[in-house]
Amino acid sequence: MFSFFKKKKIVAHLKLNGVIGNAGKFKQGIDFAGQEEVIKKAFSLKKAHTVAITINSPGGSPVQSHLIYSFIRQEAKKNKKKVIVFAEDVAASGGYLISCAGDEIYANSSSIIGSIGVIYSSFGFTELIKKIGVERRVHTAGKNKSTLDPFLEEKNEDIERLKKIQIDLHKDFIDVVEKSRGLKLDKSGVELFSGEFWSGSKAKDLGLIDGIGNAHEVLKEKFGDDVIIKKFEKTKGWLSQKLSSSNNQVDQLANILDERSIWQRYGF
Repeated sequence: MFSFFKKKKIVAHLKLNGVIGNAGKFKQGIDFAGQEEVIKKAFSLKKAHTVAITINSPGGSPVQSHLIYSFIRQEAKKNKKKVIVFAEDVAASGGYLISCAGDEIYANSSSIIGSIGVIYSSFGFTELIKKIGVERRVHTAGKNKSTLDPFLEEKNEDIERLKKIQIDLHKDFIDVVEKSRGLKLDKSGVELFSGEFWSGSKAKDLGLIDGIGNAHEVLKEKFGDDVIIKKFEKTKGWLSQKLSSSNNQVDQLANILDERSIWQRYGF
């Protein structure tokens, strides 16, 4: 009889979409500076005891991924709120690292999850410049300043130095996953930290996520059909819009190709 006076549950909801880092000339990707304010606003909603975060990202900058992950956990602890993360098409590499900020993680059965690893890629042009008769001249102060220059022959010591950095970054990533997922992880049959990625269904079996479902259905199931979902979105300033619209076609194409190459690692 008192259901009329029952308070409706409120959930703050924000969305992170795109490559992580300052992608493109006008920084259209997900980075800490661009997301700090909206994350803070979502967690400051006093009537909400839970913050839902939908993420759709193939990864990108490890530093920006860590900064966003740490800030979400900091705000969750400060405001005493639970965090539920929902992966859409992809939560891979840095996208999965950010997902680990959730107390619970959900995904679609066909989502791409994981890719817990570190990658560096470039091109080598040494044969090309020989063919067209170009001489590369490099002068440095510091013998390692030209490390992995694409116009010079690769050196074994450069590769070894890069590998050591990658191992450090990989360990940081693994530490975050193990701290977040803990005993939920199933390490018995699959090498979870090899850089491999899986479907949402398989990721659930491996303990990388907690369940299958999208934000709309899971939040209603947890908090009732009358749950109020308060959306928080990053606003785009007038100057940013103006600059973006005046961006020349060459820059636009370069930005699209750069971002597309990252998405295509996962078939998108």
